[in-house]
Amino acid sequence: MFNKIILYLKNFDWIIFFAVLLLICFGLVEIYSIALGQGAADLLNFKKQLFFASIGFVLLFFFAFFDYNNLRGFSNYFYLFGVLLLLGVLFFGETVNGTKGWFSFGGFSLQPVEFIKILVILFLARYFSGAALKANPLKHLFITGGGVLIFIVLVLAQPDLGSALIIFLLWLVMILLAGFKKKYFIAIFLVISILSGLAWSFYFAPYQKERIMTFLNPTANPLSQGYNISQAIIAVGSGGLFGRGVGFGSQSQLKFLPESQTDFIFAVVSEELGFFGVILMLLLFAIFFYRCLFNLRKINNDFGVFFILGTVSLIFIEMFINIGMNIGILPVVGISFPFLSYGGSAMITNLILVGIAESIIIRAKINY
Repeated sequence: MFNKIILYLKNFDWIIFFAVLLLICFGLVEIYSIALGQGAADLLNFKKQLFFASIGFVLLFFFAFFDYNNLRGFSNYFYLFGVLLLLGVLFFGETVNGTKGWFSFGGFSLQPVEFIKILVILFLARYFSGAALKANPLKHLFITGGGVLIFIVLVLAQPDLGSALIIFLLWLVMILLAGFKKKYFIAIFLVISILSGLAWSFYFAPYQKERIMTFLNPTANPLSQGYNISQAIIAVGSGGLFGRGVGFGSQSQLKFLPESQTDFIFAVVSEELGFFGVILMLLLFAIFFYRCLFNLRKINNDFGVFFILGTVSLIFIEMFINIGMNIGILPVVGISFPFLSYGGSAMITNLILVGIAESIIIRAKINY
């Protein structure tokens, strides 16, 4: 047993691990800074985030040493569990900011939709690794799209538009990576256009319409609907080359920037650490993405390849949308910044994904 652990540690990709660790440290520093600025002497959110990260790293190593092939074998059961989890939160969950998407346990909250992202990657990786996609691509498109659509509908029922968008984009990227032809994406675009028109007329709540209109013209009403974006843009622009220093960001410390430790933590990093701080942070993400993709050449099974591609895609999509929200080129849809934003469910989910990716990499190296 001890020899096996040593073997796993030797083949563990420590570059991925330390890139993720440093990104989490970025987030912890800024959450600490925000807590001080808000007068939170007990640093409760900082301590919670440190606790979430600790649990996440324990799970990272657990899943790294766990044989990922067992996850593949139980993927159908995980899918059903995910559906039941989303149904459960609709009936028994707690409503926060108009979204019924949390379970509460003694001062801590669990957001099931974050863990659903793991199950979506698992479902798609399992399906694409076992299907002859060129034989009947339309069939595979409908099966995977239908499977993902069930999750999307249940998430929209909360309603959580941002998470539903992430799940849809994840499916879209995965079918692109699976090799579906251009004509299918054109058809999907047409269907989405029609559904978007119907959603605008019959589904979107007024606040969601306001967010979309604010996206089209974020500076039109900077004191109401456009306030968050305007303050985030000011924070990003005021950091300069080297930033104002940790704890000295005027927008975050003086509470001009709402949701500074979740949706807009990128703006806090930009203001306090400046251009060079942002470049360093993005470099760590680039190292993470590069090492994940670099290891694909050693993986000799499609499931492992698709799972790592799904993990990279999810983290990149969330990072891209969050940065876009912070600089005013994308609408504010409540997407957290991977590894940095405050939130236990997202932190633990991302570290579990990294752990499973490490499990795939370890076993690929051993058998290479």
